Amino acid sequence: MTTSSNNHINLSPEQREGLLETLKARFEKNMNRHQGLDWANVQAKLEAQPEKLWSLYEMERTGGEPDVVGHDLETDGYIFYDCSAESPKGRRSICYDREALESRKEHKPQNNAIEMAAAMGIELLTEAQYREMQKLGKFDLKTSSWVKTPESIRKLGGAVFCDRRYDTVFMYHNGAESYYGARGFRGSLRV
Repeated sequence: MTTSSNNHINLSPEQREGLLETLKARFEKNMNRHQGLDWANVQAKLEAQPEKLWSLYEMERTGGEPDVVGHDLETDGYIFYDCSAESPKGRRSICYDREALESRKEHKPQNNAIEMAAAMGIELLTEAQYREMQKLGKFDLKTSSWVKTPESIRKLGGAVFCDRRYDTVFMYHNGAESYYGARGFRGSLRV
């Protein structure tokens, strides 16, 4: 990989082709997530925006298994979410944000969800997006995922996360500085 002048990473031709093949196979295997959409249109959008392809590469590399979950008719954009069965393995054991990370006196995690997402060019799912994703399958049966926390909660030191237990989607709270081996985050990307 090489860094381009716009600070995004350019994928090698092999990485690019491998990623497109993976995304296409996942798209075709999970048509219930994007009924009525055509992969050729999605691929054309991706090829026109290499920085978005790089973000999807990062989602894939960290275990997110990104897939198309919607089409915005106003912008003609496609919406990708991390659709791995459990919270992406390469994004677990992290606290919520930089402030939370810096507040820990000892046993600091390696990173935080907000900065990891920003570095990847993606956004954390909101609670509403998380609940929409759960209509497409059963996710986070053993793990949990940080979601975008309302500022009113974050100002008080908290952060929220979601999971699925007992065939129900739950939203919970924790101190933003907490981290667990089974908690990561899921992201979204518009292409």
